[in-house]
Amino acid sequence: MSKPRVLVLGGCGFIGRHLVDYLVTNDLAETIRVVDKTPPQMAWLNQRHTTAFASPCVEFCSANLINAASCQNAFRTDDGSGWDYVINCAAETKPGQTDPVYQDGIVKLTLNCANETLKHRAKRFVELSTGSMSSSEKIPQAEDCPMKPWTMVGKYKAQTEQELAKVEGLKYLILRLPICYGVGDRKGLTPRLIISGIYKYLGETMKLLWTGSMKMNVVHVEDVCCAVWELMQNEQTNGEIINVCDDSEATQETISDLLADIFGIKTDYWGMVMSSMTKVDMAGAIEEVNDKHLGPWAELCQKDGVLNTPLTPYMDQELLLYKHLNLDNSKLKSYGYQLRRPRITRESLEEIVRDFIAMNHFPRSLLEA
Repeated sequence: MSKPRVLVLGGCGFIGRHLVDYLVTNDLAETIRVVDKTPPQMAWLNQRHTTAFASPCVEFCSANLINAASCQNAFRTDDGSGWDYVINCAAETKPGQTDPVYQDGIVKLTLNCANETLKHRAKRFVELSTGSMSSSEKIPQAEDCPMKPWTMVGKYKAQTEQELAKVEGLKYLILRLPICYGVGDRKGLTPRLIISGIYKYLGETMKLLWTGSMKMNVVHVEDVCCAVWELMQNEQTNGEIINVCDDSEATQETISDLLADIFGIKTDYWGMVMSSMTKVDMAGAIEEVNDKHLGPWAELCQKDGVLNTPLTPYMDQELLLYKHLNLDNSKLKSYGYQLRRPRITRESLEEIVRDFIAMNHFPRSLLEA
């Protein structure tokens, strides 16, 4: 039986690089084309991912998928053989951007790719969406809950989900993700890892907004890759939206306790009343917090000879809102999926830090001292 041809859009990003590595390591694809604006040589890949990208079955194509002609070129093959599976990891996910940037970088980009997928008669188009569609502390949110997205990415991913359903004849699958973490993660839990290290350096208690009970559901990137592979080959998932979330039922306290254990620090919370007062000038409060962290981070990097790093402790205010990321993963399990990393652990977070230390992107003294 011949192996499929797979197109990974946004393949140099965090999830994309893990997906390429998963396909290569398990010998699952005949050809893997990685499409990205950033070439692999400039994407801060670790040694494992660099090796995966060097595999003979992997090819790279530079493209701006917002541009229709560039998108067409990314899908084009010399022999007209097309693609079996198209996995869209590409999107504008940087917080603090304007509406037109998200409209182009999420909705327009995805629809360009979906329409090309339809032309090439691929078996499935997989869209990676976000779990920040609805918020509830008490009830895990299922896929059919009313959508009230609270982030800009969520707002435009919700629009994208609705538009994909209108593309007649498209065989698609939408996976909604909570906070995704793992080796190479720079936006999910890594800013909190960095900030915890900074409080170790400062010798102070790390005091967080809101309370420890705020839901912060997570999923390991390994499970995202495995779920993509298994679910997209299941005919019953055509046109479905599925939450891909672990069993940790993680909260801010769950994660903070693991961070405190790794770095040997104390944690505390401002509570609802004090935290709510920051709403008057949230931007100013967050700027003050970021200023407190950026100076010591620069000192730490200089002290340990970390001369060039993509990592930053900077937190956008959108990431610090009092919103519960609380997802129901029952539907995922109903398709027979078994979680590889069912719960977040100290070891899985320490693994992220050790990988960055090996690349000289993170001050080693924070973990070794």
